[in-house]
Amino acid sequence: MDTNLFDRAAKFAIDAHRGIERRGKGYPYIMHPMEAACIVASLTTDPEMLAAAILHDTVEDTEVTIEQIRQEFGDRVASLVFHETSPLPHGSPWRVRKQAQADLIASSPLDSKMVAMGDKLSNLRTIVSDYRQIGDDLWPRFHAPNGKTDVMWYYGILADALADLADTQPYKEYLELLNEVGK
Repeated sequence: MDTNLFDRAAKFAIDAHRGIERRGKGYPYIMHPMEAACIVASLTTDPEMLAAAILHDTVEDTEVTIEQIRQEFGDRVASLVFHETSPLPHGSPWRVRKQAQADLIASSPLDSKMVAMGDKLSNLRTIVSDYRQIGDDLWPRFHAPNGKTDVMWYYGILADALADLADTQPYKEYLELLNEVGK
């Protein structure tokens, strides 16, 4: 397997996220995109999808633009990253922004949904791990106005948006984790 594209994307993502910590975790942010890429690798060996998985948060969370992704990695990788980028700015109401993101994922092609699965399952793994440790003290970390109720609503509508992947192990894990924390 030629890993050149992924290697370049990993270096780009590491540089873009340099100095950024995962919120409330105390470890480098890049660990999340790396886990997302590992999840996507369990679904496909497509180098562009793996590159997009590790780049998925660069546009939303750093100064990187979608045009820079396009120039560095091509149209398909840019399109996959675009489908993982919230279509509304961070200042928009939380539920409106999250609904728009879920709608974008639901209407995206299967390859984009696979990249989204990597991101969302990684996030849900972190949520469940933290919930096991600190319980309901977790929910104030989110900018969700109604805490756990809103977060569980969002991950529920994401499950619907990603239902095309229902026969995959990552989707099954997603539902198990959602059920565990949603109780």
